[in-house]
Amino acid sequence: MKKQPLMGKVSQLKYDQIVITPNEDIDLARISKLANGSVPQVRLEFVDNRKISPDQRGKIFALINDLCDYTGDVPEEWEKRFKWMTARTFNLPDYSLSDCSVTVGSYTILTILNFMFEEGIPFKTRTWDSIPDDYPKQRMAIMRRLCVICGKPGADLAHYKAIGRRSRSKVDHRKFWFMSLCRKHHTEQHTIGIREFISKYHIKPVKLSGDDLIKLGIMTASRIKELDEEEKS
Repeated sequence: MKKQPLMGKVSQLKYDQIVITPNEDIDLARISKLANGSVPQVRLEFVDNRKISPDQRGKIFALINDLCDYTGDVPEEWEKRFKWMTARTFNLPDYSLSDCSVTVGSYTILTILNFMFEEGIPFKTRTWDSIPDDYPKQRMAIMRRLCVICGKPGADLAHYKAIGRRSRSKVDHRKFWFMSLCRKHHTEQHTIGIREFISKYHIKPVKLSGDDLIKLGIMTASRIKELDEEEKS
């Protein structure tokens, strides 16, 4: 049986110190056993008492409606499914989209986005434009080869800073920032210049991990290993 986390209230909060009063007696023997002779470490998670916003609810149902327009399914069934997926992924109890927290609302949006990206389900333009920058929209678009601006498939992977004359096979792409752009927007980026382009569309280029670059066929595992060995020497 999975042991429930210990709950408590913050009785003192400073910049460098937090004092917590637990809601129940602490099993000191268990804590000592888990610490195994080291200073006990804890994971602190604050309960989000803010309620889900109308904007978040609007995004959730806009995404579900886009999905159902594509699949022909019933929105209510996908709402139940995404709530179940969110609860399972983030170890949450059952919840309502009417009065859940802001954090749970964000998790739900992220769950739906992940599913739609993975399944290649298209977004309507207004829905795509409404996805806020604080979601990992750019990385998702890169991994699915979608234009981060318009959502069009078959996008180019563009470097924020040009590689120039250097051989792409010899460059450590982990050190570069990427964005995914369709041909139209990629051409515009070169026409007006990267800084004006970034400012116009509020693009947030991202760095990619070695695993991401391997999946995208930009680097190989052996090349990454070579670069890491060169770095050490």
